[in-house]
Amino acid sequence: MSRPHVVGRAWGRAGLVLAAVVALDQVTKALVRHGIDEGASNSVFPAVTLVHVRNKGVAFGFFSGGGWIVPALTSVALAALVAYFLLHPRRSGLWLATGLLIGGALGNVIDRIRDGAVTDFIKLPHWDAFNVADMAITIGVLTLLWVLEGPKRRHGADAPAR
Repeated sequence: MSRPHVVGRAWGRAGLVLAAVVALDQVTKALVRHGIDEGASNSVFPAVTLVHVRNKGVAFGFFSGGGWIVPALTSVALAALVAYFLLHPRRSGLWLATGLLIGGALGNVIDRIRDGAVTDFIKLPHWDAFNVADMAITIGVLTLLWVLEGPKRRHGADAPAR
């Protein structure tokens, strides 16, 4: 397989994951905004409650009122990720981490621009409310750690993307 083909597939896969995360995130948040009054909750399963919470901070409300620091740190982290992906597009699994992380970040950025806060709606016992974008970011971070620090591959770190 030629290098440009592998690189193009990696970017295409990352783009598809990014688009799927943003779409699912925005659809679920719209359903919550239109179906659950702010501050209300509906028990779905014994350990899962749907709520409607506006989060002005980042994960779990940290840095609420943090001003410019939240978008600045987010921008730097995403720029570093994109730069790494540009340099290592053939690294197996990196496309998935990139798509999840950028898709999750964009999903929450859209909320911040549109509403001034992020809509969170999934509540588990002893856990703050979160959303699809937060799940994508969490899974993206774990995937990135696996890609960077997981078992070493036989054919080198930059084996063709799968």
